[in-house]
Amino acid sequence: MKLELFAPELFLLLGSLVLFLLTLGESRGNQSRAVAIAIGVINLGLCLVCLDQQGVLFFRAYRVDLFSQFFKLIIAVGFLVVLLIGRSLKGVRDAVRPEYYLFMLLSVLGLVMLVSSVELLSLLVALELSSFSLYLLVPMRDEATGERTQMEAAVKYILFGVVATAIMLFGMSYLFGLTGTTYLATLLPHLRGMADQPAVLVGIVMVMAGFFYKLGVFPLHFWVPDVYQGASNETTAFIATVPKLGAVALLIRFVTLVLPTDQTMPMLLTVLAVGSMFYGNLLALVQKDIKRMLGYSGIAHAGYLLLGLLTFKDAGYVLAIYYILGYLVMSLACFLVICKVSTQGENLKIEDLTGLHQRAPLLALTMAVGMFGLGGIPPFVGFMGKFMLLAQTLSHGYLTLVILAAINTAISIYYYLSVVRVAYCTDPEARPKVVMDGMTRLVSVVLMLLILAMGVAPSNILAMAANAILALQGTPLP
Repeated sequence: MKLELFAPELFLLLGSLVLFLLTLGESRGNQSRAVAIAIGVINLGLCLVCLDQQGVLFFRAYRVDLFSQFFKLIIAVGFLVVLLIGRSLKGVRDAVRPEYYLFMLLSVLGLVMLVSSVELLSLLVALELSSFSLYLLVPMRDEATGERTQMEAAVKYILFGVVATAIMLFGMSYLFGLTGTTYLATLLPHLRGMADQPAVLVGIVMVMAGFFYKLGVFPLHFWVPDVYQGASNETTAFIATVPKLGAVALLIRFVTLVLPTDQTMPMLLTVLAVGSMFYGNLLALVQKDIKRMLGYSGIAHAGYLLLGLLTFKDAGYVLAIYYILGYLVMSLACFLVICKVSTQGENLKIEDLTGLHQRAPLLALTMAVGMFGLGGIPPFVGFMGKFMLLAQTLSHGYLTLVILAAINTAISIYYYLSVVRVAYCTDPEARPKVVMDGMTRLVSVVLMLLILAMGVAPSNILAMAANAILALQGTPLP
């Protein structure tokens, strides 16, 4: 085995062992934070160095190509930004911070393994490693700020997650029973020869349900608002962004198993997209808690993302990757503001941003850029992503779906701009100024520039995503 093929995973495993050692004995919160950030920086460098690696490992159950390496790089970026955003960990007690970083790193390790897994059992193991680590992060919130709602959120997260995993595992048993193999490369020709059998579609849909759950797609969305609200701000920033990258990568792998001539799957994805968009946007209108609003917003954005998958074309997959990258950056910008404005790690109401343009002008601008992007206002990446997705969907004859998506975009603008209005059109009253350190300012500026640059000049990201899709559907690796 060439070590460079497995270098990011080995390093994350080694980092997990180091953090595990820090959990022994007395609390070492500050030390574990420094170690976690160092691991995040080195992991990002390793992913950059290994970007062009190709090969297969573990009896061809693990594939390393540009598709998997590209997603590993983006996961590494998201992980590092979340660590920088939540350096203070206001909502997590110092005594459990080493364990907190350990579980977060294990979740990242699971996601990194997930995007390279091309065999059903290895895929399941990687998904469960990522998921169970997240389940443990949610109840680690300090009771002084969580008011014990984190316990209810954690229970819901676990229960819904177990059900989604059971459905996915049942679907995998269908696919194995029909084909006699667990390798995705061998599943494809077998399934295409049995496309007329309903069991094929049922098996694929049940497997995809596990990734719909990760994305928060309707009707597997019930956990989203409660977990977003109950978890600490830093935990929510991670759950709302990084795991969705792995879900998108695996959804793209699985939709390639479906024949484009079969109209059942496009119809199913259309129903899920419309349900997600309307459910998420309409319920987000009445939310007062910012994280809960972003939770419902995430459900709606999962619906937009499905528009790229239901065309079953490479161009649609490329746009889905571009959209999830834009969503990652925009969401991280919003959560940066939430983490910094919250004084003790408590949840923020929209009214807590009153007069933010005077209390912290850079944070107010960051929130405005993030909200403008999520709302699809030009020239930010959210507008360009939605525009290209709708244009691609329209070119395949889904006129009604495009109209419904446009209506949902108009609905979403109201609640996104309501946050900007509170931040810019009100006086601070007695609320204190928000102190920002140099690193926060740097991360804030970088995120805003990315949101703008990806919207104005998306060609480089689209080219990288297109090359990744070509690698996914390319010739078998030696």
